[in-house]
Amino acid sequence: MAQRYIVKSCLSGDTLILRGRPTPGQPPKERVAHIAEITAPRLGSSQRDDEPFAFESREYLRALTVGKEITFESTYSVPSNDGVPRDVGIATLNGQDLTNEILKNGWAKLKENKREATDEDIQRRAIEADAKANSRGIWNADGLVAKAFVEVRLLQRPVTVTLLSVPPPPAASFGSSSDTAPAATTFIGTCIHAQGGNIAEHLAGSGLAKALEWHAGMLSDHGGLEKVKAAERGAKEKRLNLHSTAAQPSNGSQKAAGTPAGPSQRTEFEGQVIRIWSSDQVSIWDDVAGKDRRVQLSSVRGPRGNDPKQAGYAAEAKEFLRKKLIGKNVTVKVDFVRPPEGEYESRECATITLPGQKTSVAEQLIEKGLATAVRHRRDDENRSPDYDKLIAAEQAAASASKGLHSGKDIALPRIVNVSETHSKASQFLPSYKRAGKIPAVVDYVAAGSRFKLLFTRDNQNITFVLSGIRAPRTARAGEKPEPCGEESSQFSTRRYLQRDVEVHIEAVDKTGGFIGTLYLTKPDKTVENAAVALTKEGLAYVHHHSAESLPWSKQLFDAETEAKEAKRGVWKNYVEEAEVEVVEQDAGALKTQYLDVIISDVRTAPQFGFSVQTLNSEGIANLEKLMREFSLHHRGAIKSPPSFSPKPGDLVSARFSADNSWYRGKIRKIVGKAEYDVVFIDYGNQETVSLANIRPLDEKFRGLAGQAQDARLSFVKLLDASSDYFDDAIDRFRSICEGRKLIANIDAREGPVLHLRLIDPSDAGSPTDSINTQLVREGLAVIDRKGCKYLSSYAQIYKRLQDDTAEAKKSRSGMYEFGDISPEDD
Repeated sequence: MAQRYIVKSCLSGDTLILRGRPTPGQPPKERVAHIAEITAPRLGSSQRDDEPFAFESREYLRALTVGKEITFESTYSVPSNDGVPRDVGIATLNGQDLTNEILKNGWAKLKENKREATDEDIQRRAIEADAKANSRGIWNADGLVAKAFVEVRLLQRPVTVTLLSVPPPPAASFGSSSDTAPAATTFIGTCIHAQGGNIAEHLAGSGLAKALEWHAGMLSDHGGLEKVKAAERGAKEKRLNLHSTAAQPSNGSQKAAGTPAGPSQRTEFEGQVIRIWSSDQVSIWDDVAGKDRRVQLSSVRGPRGNDPKQAGYAAEAKEFLRKKLIGKNVTVKVDFVRPPEGEYESRECATITLPGQKTSVAEQLIEKGLATAVRHRRDDENRSPDYDKLIAAEQAAASASKGLHSGKDIALPRIVNVSETHSKASQFLPSYKRAGKIPAVVDYVAAGSRFKLLFTRDNQNITFVLSGIRAPRTARAGEKPEPCGEESSQFSTRRYLQRDVEVHIEAVDKTGGFIGTLYLTKPDKTVENAAVALTKEGLAYVHHHSAESLPWSKQLFDAETEAKEAKRGVWKNYVEEAEVEVVEQDAGALKTQYLDVIISDVRTAPQFGFSVQTLNSEGIANLEKLMREFSLHHRGAIKSPPSFSPKPGDLVSARFSADNSWYRGKIRKIVGKAEYDVVFIDYGNQETVSLANIRPLDEKFRGLAGQAQDARLSFVKLLDASSDYFDDAIDRFRSICEGRKLIANIDAREGPVLHLRLIDPSDAGSPTDSINTQLVREGLAVIDRKGCKYLSSYAQIYKRLQDDTAEAKKSRSGMYEFGDISPEDD
């Protein structure tokens, strides 16, 4: 039966003297315990010398067990000649089998057993084999040579010792009557022997010792570890003793992979820092390779943002790197390439320095207490060449209780999303306009002219759109990018991402995005207007109507003219004659473009709108085929992964409540706990759907673009919800349009929204007849002069609408039932 004992002393590397618990009136009983299955080197006596490593083996077991409580289970007893019981058995310390611990550290050999090997025997043989392979303990033949090397030079010789570190004293042993713990007996220091020279350097130079990186901090004032490592490198090159079978030193994985084959594989280059990914990773633009290279700081471990205790420091470290590096030219030396591991790709690990600075960025980061040095394995050659300095910097930061070493938790600041809704953004607009130029940081680039900005002073972020221009769209789900869309986005990313900028806000759009001007102060102190810069590079179109009112409109138009003449970007295939024709066409009505459509959805909130599907098109045929496959797909039990949490903009499968069927949808926004606003992209319907009725959209159903297009009525608008005739207007529109094949003409485009003139093919008389004019004539819609700036381009239709309005008033139709009062008269 297993019993608990206190270890009184250690006789050898496999034998202990155990003391039981005292009983009243009697001293505690003792017994000798031999640890089963192993044999350790024997200490000498008057008749024999010590066996090799006998002292070291006993010291290991002594330091591990003396004064501590262990559990011992006797397997069998052996004869005793002094009256003290002797047992062979299994001992455990804190749940760890001492047999395995001693074998693992190489301080004993496994006994040979004639019985059939058990699983436990096989495990212990594997532990012993690992200790042999790594030359631990008694399996380290070089240890004896090293001991002799030191004895010849130091034993009974005068030496100079400098103490560098004293470890904290251990806890008092069990049953000790002393009020204080025994003094520590292991010190760390340097030892200079009589003939001169540091014994550590001589040992390393002879291949009989390896440098310990974690001593770098203690030796930083003496430069001691650098000398030891230099001696160690010499021993490696000569393959002395410990290094006799080691591979030749390399500069990391780069050499192992062969000679660099091109510019993107150069191990040293200069470039501009364009992005800070985290507290230890950055992207640098390599001009020679013509691409950005994402690198990690060598031998640096930054605080993790997903750890609540480190998140505040992770943000502080990232901001430190942003202020120090973003937009700066740096020198990069790739030390090694970390191989891919699990879900992580391979990563270049590098030392980064700023011009004119001798201290690396990594060392400065660690000095601030905002990162730590990675603890490499002894045989790991893939490390920073300044590793000693990093260790020293970490020790200095720890001594000064800086950052991560302070023991304090830093909370992440709470950031308010001002652009969450249009109404929320509108509340802030007056104060932003009064503030003039507002300092900000570009937190994210969504497209060439669309950004996420952070106001660090007020902990606010906003969506920001450049006024006066429109950048080409980047690729979206199921859609191809517009020409130069990706180039425009990359230009803004390289130029403005994470930069300190100033913005002047002028207005807010219907989604809560702020419209205005973004200014960047360049290193030469000149100020760059982002809209002008994009236009000059041919990466944006000037929106002439809105640009004319800007105080810097001339710069914008001149930039566009320059880009056209140089045939840059979107103007690569520009032909002046064709442009004149387009301008003339845009000045008037759009070219007539009739489509056969069906109204697929009518919405009344937050304002009136509808969606259409274009008939007689390849898309509808493809949609019918897709929906058949989609229906079959969802007959089975489709489960979401445990981590499924859709975000706004994600394509999903969603169940529509009206018919309980599954359709393709897109997340508009999160409206509550496990509830989402979803728009069904093939029909235009919108509703709030619970997470239980949402699934990830399978990749095979993503290829076809959504078949529903958002639309509104050209020239007119229905009465709003505040009118007593709002319900009548909605009902009338539904009765005329829903479930019927109509003809539509596109009169204007407002982003993704089509301005349509709807025509009933069975009730079309004159060219100006339409459902739009019919609703005005019935007093259920009014001319939308504010929302339809193109009215003057359709003079004939405008005249017809004015006549229909007069007729509605005269006949007291709809809202004119009780007098000549209409929204535009208010």
